[in-house]
Amino acid sequence: MSRVVHPIEEESFRRLRARLDTSRFAPLSRAVVERVIHSSADLEYADDLVLAEADLVPAHAALHAGAPVVTDVEMVAAGITRRDTVCRLRDGVSGPGLTRSAHAMRLALEQVGPGALWVIGCAPTALEELLTLDARPALVIGLPVGFVGAAESKAALRESGLPAVSNVSEKGGSAVAAAALNALLYTAYPQDPQFTQDPQEPPLGAGPRGPRT
Repeated sequence: MSRVVHPIEEESFRRLRARLDTSRFAPLSRAVVERVIHSSADLEYADDLVLAEADLVPAHAALHAGAPVVTDVEMVAAGITRRDTVCRLRDGVSGPGLTRSAHAMRLALEQVGPGALWVIGCAPTALEELLTLDARPALVIGLPVGFVGAAESKAALRESGLPAVSNVSEKGGSAVAAAALNALLYTAYPQDPQFTQDPQEPPLGAGPRGPRT
């Protein structure tokens, strides 16, 4: 069933595009950038986000083929529409050197196995823990927010070479992380005729993603 877009959302995107030219982005990258900005009213994300179309195309295919979606907190899960998600934070137990959010990543991986899309919008420790696990993700949307560890965990994600969406600054949060995943859910690619750019073009954003592994 196709998604019905509310007139307020249509007008919001019209105003966004009037203030910011997003035509430099490849199709799925543009969808993610625009929906993150739409969710935050923060145009700076156009230069702060780091993402690559070559990562998003297979992640989009995996998502629409039914790959599991894991979130770090329930606020991220609440923001993701049209898809059930896995969030194990309620089951997480903190311990020496281990936060509840980090333990929840371990529990989620035991449940879903490799090939999931991981959406982290709150806890830097969740992202740090994910990078130590053999998750073999389809995509990591790593947009945790905060003054302690957020920017560093996102830099580590880029250095890992995993397929990812991240940003350079300390900002982020549940709303923008959910928006990035929703952009992939809402976008009919590559069937949509507006999408004509090369999905193998280089990453766009403020800085390199890091080496491939």
